[in-house]
Amino acid sequence: MAEEYDLVILGGGTGGYVAAIRASQLGLKTAIVEKGKLGGTCLHKGCIPSKALLRSAEVYATTKHSKDFGVITSDVSVDFRLVQDRKNKIIDQLHKGVQHLMKQGKIDVYEGLGRILGPSIFSPMPGTISVEMNNGEENEMLLPKNVIVATGSRPRTLPGLEIDGEYVMSSDEALQLESLPGSIIIVGGGVIGIEWASMLSDFGVEVTVIEYADRIIPTEDKEISKEMQRLMKKKGIKLVTSAKVLPETIVKDNGVGISAEVKGALKEFKAEKLLISVGRQANVEGIGLENTEIQVVKGFIETNEFFQTKESHIYAIGDVIGGLQLAHVASHEGIVAVEHIAGKDPSPFDYHLVSRCIYSNPEVSSVGITEDQALEKGHQVKIGKFSFRAIGKALVFGESDGFVKIVADEQTNDILGVHMIGPHVTDMITEAGLAMVLDATPWEIAHTIHPHPTLSEAIGEAALAVDGKAIHS
Repeated sequence: MAEEYDLVILGGGTGGYVAAIRASQLGLKTAIVEKGKLGGTCLHKGCIPSKALLRSAEVYATTKHSKDFGVITSDVSVDFRLVQDRKNKIIDQLHKGVQHLMKQGKIDVYEGLGRILGPSIFSPMPGTISVEMNNGEENEMLLPKNVIVATGSRPRTLPGLEIDGEYVMSSDEALQLESLPGSIIIVGGGVIGIEWASMLSDFGVEVTVIEYADRIIPTEDKEISKEMQRLMKKKGIKLVTSAKVLPETIVKDNGVGISAEVKGALKEFKAEKLLISVGRQANVEGIGLENTEIQVVKGFIETNEFFQTKESHIYAIGDVIGGLQLAHVASHEGIVAVEHIAGKDPSPFDYHLVSRCIYSNPEVSSVGITEDQALEKGHQVKIGKFSFRAIGKALVFGESDGFVKIVADEQTNDILGVHMIGPHVTDMITEAGLAMVLDATPWEIAHTIHPHPTLSEAIGEAALAVDGKAIHS
């Protein structure tokens, strides 16, 4: 017999399971359908495993320079099997935590592939969910009043550059490497590409990054991009920008070779492995969207500001709707969608207030718009910028590269954007995010007492610098 629910969520990733928890809190009978493991891409193939590897790489790089701290070591090496074991233990612990949260919230979990059915004897509207169970048992039928599609995304590839897992990889395959290659070509110098470049370089791998745009991390402020380029080159990473990779030139023979057009010239590149990092595409296939009026535009599900699709009782959140494909965005989209379902009149999601992070070494974080974007929007801007080289805690850490930059409107004094590159800035960006939520001015940030010595002093000094009042510059 078909089971009835107030809400069924397709996908148990960060967006899906957080939405389920919020629905449970609001008293909705809720189920999740997940064909893989609860936690989704973020927990098993993205945020958590990659950051675990990045941390191991950071420890290794720091240990190699321990003499700078007066600590003498010898024969420092990497046992990549142990690195992977540590990563897997972290994933397992967090996975058990998510499973516990589902039991605590009395949320039913169906392990299988869920498909939306069209109007039937069960319902006059599309939305009945058929679950093809992983264990091979008979399909389950779920009758929800509402549905949230949270099926996430997968790595995008380039036509002609097919993933083989041996020579050509996406991040999915790279996370499962049993040993480190001697060299690697990374196609794509965006967020994921730069994180992998930083990590592998810190592990001692020879890295070449090929980027189509004229600069790496092209969505970030130009000054941040320029500083990152300088610091990546300082690590020994080869950066090739304004380059169009030619998939038809790929050669796999005891390694991989490929050519690219670089500013009108043809250049050849060779390495042991090639990692494709050119974005992610939504998982919209095979889930029954063709049985509904749901619109898919440029590969992503179209929704309104409350994440309703063309079928008002079917919502969609996270990577499957495009936009900022970030785990914390998916979570908050899920909360808004559930509160709308429950009639709680939530405020629309303000993407302008979302903090963005790159977990490379050094880290990058930002919120709001860049200086160029502000000028394009017609703002007259004033800039406050402060280097970590003048921050005592950064010198104590031995990580003094980078800076904090605040972009403000000259007339209104509104903060338009905050951009950071340097040590642990992904842990610092929330102060800037809160300032923007509260519509604070640089003056108010500057008069928030930042304890000494801390890295956060750079934010206070940058806020003072907006009006030319920085103390330590």
